[in-house]
Amino acid sequence: MPDDRSDRLDAGDLSRNERQILGMVRRRGPMPRAALAQACGVSAQAITKLTRKLISLGYLQESEVVRGKVGQPSTPLALNPEGARFLGLKLGRRLVELALVDFAGQVRLHRQEVYGFPDPDRVIAFARQGISTFLTNTPSAVRDRIRGLGIATPYRLWDWGTEMRIWHDRDLRGELARDLPFPVFLDNDATTACGAELMFGQHRLPPDFLHVYIAHFCGGGIVLDGRLRHGPTRNAGALGSMPLAGGAQLLDRASVSSLEQRLGRSLPPDDIGWDVPDATEAVWVNDAAEALAFAAMSAVALVDLPLVVIDGAVPPGTRTRLADATRRAIAAMPSAGLDRPQVVEGSLGRHARVLGAAALPLSHFFELDGELG
Repeated sequence: MPDDRSDRLDAGDLSRNERQILGMVRRRGPMPRAALAQACGVSAQAITKLTRKLISLGYLQESEVVRGKVGQPSTPLALNPEGARFLGLKLGRRLVELALVDFAGQVRLHRQEVYGFPDPDRVIAFARQGISTFLTNTPSAVRDRIRGLGIATPYRLWDWGTEMRIWHDRDLRGELARDLPFPVFLDNDATTACGAELMFGQHRLPPDFLHVYIAHFCGGGIVLDGRLRHGPTRNAGALGSMPLAGGAQLLDRASVSSLEQRLGRSLPPDDIGWDVPDATEAVWVNDAAEALAFAAMSAVALVDLPLVVIDGAVPPGTRTRLADATRRAIAAMPSAGLDRPQVVEGSLGRHARVLGAAALPLSHFFELDGELG
C-alpha cells in the first residue's frame, strides 16, 4: 500500500515524464526501467528517481524478476491496480450503467438499470444512489483515491425523438457535480468507447485508426498520431451521422435499431436474451457491412487510416460476423489510389463505453496531455 503522503498528494502534481511513464506501462504492459529510460529519452538515474516516486505514490509496482536472458536480471514495473479509482456512468437508449474502475482498468463494482427511455430525473437518481452505495461499501483508504466521475452519453439527446426533448435544458454533468467531492467529466459515448479501446484494449494498435461502435445507434472515434481526436465541437468521428447514398445515414443501416426494425421488436440491452434468427441477422450483417465499408474507405481517402476497429454492444459472435462481412465488403470496393484498411474486432464489447467514461478522470490526472486517448 502507498504511504500516507500519497493520499494527500493530488495526481495533478505529476510531471510530464511521470505521466509519460504511466501511459507507456498502461499501453505496453510491464516494462523494465532500462526500456522505460530508452522510450522516454532520459538517463538511467532519472528513470530510477521517477519510478521510485511513482512506486511510493502507489501507481506502479514491481513485477517478478525476469531471469535467463542476456545481461543482468530485470524487474519489470507494472501498474498498481490499487493506485486510484475512477467512477464511470454510461447513459444509453435503454440502459444506464455505473462502474467503479481501478487503476489497471478492471471493473471492481458495477450496477445497471434498464428502462423504456432515459428520463433525466431517473438517471440522476440512479447515479446518485449508486455512487452513494459504492462509497458506503468502499473502505475509506480506497474511497480517498477516487479521482472523479466520467459520464459517457450521446450528444444532443433531444434529437432522439419527441420523448427526449426533456433533456434539452438539463445539465447532467452540472447536476451530479453539485453533490460530489471530486470532479465530473462528460464526453460522447462513442468517443469514450474508442478511448477505452486505446487505453484498455487487448490490441497493439497503430497510431492511426478508425473505431466503429455498434449499439442502438452506431458511432465512432478517430485516432491520429496516437491521440483520440475530438474536433472543434468535440464531435469528430460521428460516424452514425455520415450520409450514405439515397439520403440515409450510417446509423440507418449499421445500428441495432435497424436490426430491430427488421425483427419488428426490441432486443435486450445486454447479451442475455439476444435471440435473433440466423437468417435475419445474416441479412442485417451484410447490409450493415456494406455501409461500414463505405465509411471505412471514405475515412481512408480522407486521412489514410490503416486500420478499422469494429466493436459494439452486441454478442461476440455477431461482432465477429460484422467484422468478417466488412472485410469482404471492403475487398469488393474499388480502391484505385488507396490502400484498403485492415479490419479487426474490438476487445471490450459492451463494457467499452462505461470503461471509457471512467477513463475520462483517469486521463485528466494521469495521461500526458490530460485528455482521453
